[in-house]
Amino acid sequence: MPDPRFSTLDGWLRWQETLHPRTIELGLERVRTVLRRLQPEPPSHIAITVGGTNGKGSCVALLEAILRAAGYRVGAYTSPHLLRYNERIRIDGAEASDAALCRIFARIDAARGDVSLTYFEFGTLAALELFREAGIEVALLEVGLGGRLDAVNVVDADAALVVSIGLDHTDWLGPDRDSIGYEKAGIYRAGRPAICADPDPPRRLVEHARDIGATFLQVGRDYGFSRAGRAWRWWADSLCFDDPPPLGLAGSHQIGNAAAALMTLASLSGRLPVPAAAIRAGLAQAELPGRFQSISGPVEWILDVAHNPHGAAVLAANLRERPRAGQTRAIIGLLADKDAHGVVRALAGPIDIWHPVSLTGPRGRSGDDLVRVLSGVGAQATAATDLASACHAARTAARPGDRIVVLGSFQTVAPVLAAQPWRFDSPPPQSREA
Repeated sequence: MPDPRFSTLDGWLRWQETLHPRTIELGLERVRTVLRRLQPEPPSHIAITVGGTNGKGSCVALLEAILRAAGYRVGAYTSPHLLRYNERIRIDGAEASDAALCRIFARIDAARGDVSLTYFEFGTLAALELFREAGIEVALLEVGLGGRLDAVNVVDADAALVVSIGLDHTDWLGPDRDSIGYEKAGIYRAGRPAICADPDPPRRLVEHARDIGATFLQVGRDYGFSRAGRAWRWWADSLCFDDPPPLGLAGSHQIGNAAAALMTLASLSGRLPVPAAAIRAGLAQAELPGRFQSISGPVEWILDVAHNPHGAAVLAANLRERPRAGQTRAIIGLLADKDAHGVVRALAGPIDIWHPVSLTGPRGRSGDDLVRVLSGVGAQATAATDLASACHAARTAARPGDRIVVLGSFQTVAPVLAAQPWRFDSPPPQSREA
């Protein structure tokens, strides 16, 4: 193999961002061609793909925690990352090292020849190669965009879960839930479990699963759950789990995600048995930063990457279930291709005061634009020049009993999570390029 193109992870990633003429170009042929050169024979491990508009990362985290508690060697691939690219690829819970990623990127670069790959395609191939190399037993693969033409769909998964279908990425996936549902259903495979956790699945998703002969498993029909406070129960066919533990992931919506994860595991129980003790341990131990992540204190901070109306509605419901005596302030930054009006409308009730910020980069949206959107619903908002200013303004104005919610994008939450402005000695957050 020729000498590697770069010696650092940062060098590889910056180059990958410029290699392909388009940042996003859906299609499987490029990644399939290179994967065949890297892996002429399919791997022996079980693969589970997880798609949907929202909830994918949570379901992967739950599946990963349960399977690891059961003693399986698990690889997990998720995107995007919050603080480090390495977060995207985990083996036995450990993030891939810079050295491992550089080594695998060089292998992919040598194998691709004249095939141009996107940034996401490089990452997907790196995950698949690292999983093969590590001899994992189960691969958990989060779909990046859509499903049918997403690079992850190059894998013929043993089971596929679609968590939810909402309006997002409409420029790529279609203008309505029916079109988007069809794209998400592309991860299903004939004769294999095809789980849908959306209680109102689009017609085309259901029809596609039927037409290809997938074993379609629908929440509310083939499995279900109920809850009373933090207590909940789950059932499917002749199975029943009457007293699962409270979840490690915060937010009542996570019970639906946990139920979907349990159905996915139940559908593979003949090949992937999981004892009840492992299920209990995994449900209780699963963690996922940036998803209704609470930092307690006199002023509570909540970090949530909700960036579309569906995610904002879930965040609003969670805020209502955890009322505070004081005001709720929101630091919000959204990308230009997101439905800002839908996000703001969903959160107009629980949020008292808004601190909009600008996100930089080609997809960034200005804080002043968000002020105009917020004024349309009569919201109180003043744009901040940057995230550091927004955090300072919110923290200075907040009183004991108040809370501050940071939302709208990974690009908004990540720098705040890194800076930890709830600590008075913390450095100001720096905006990350969109």
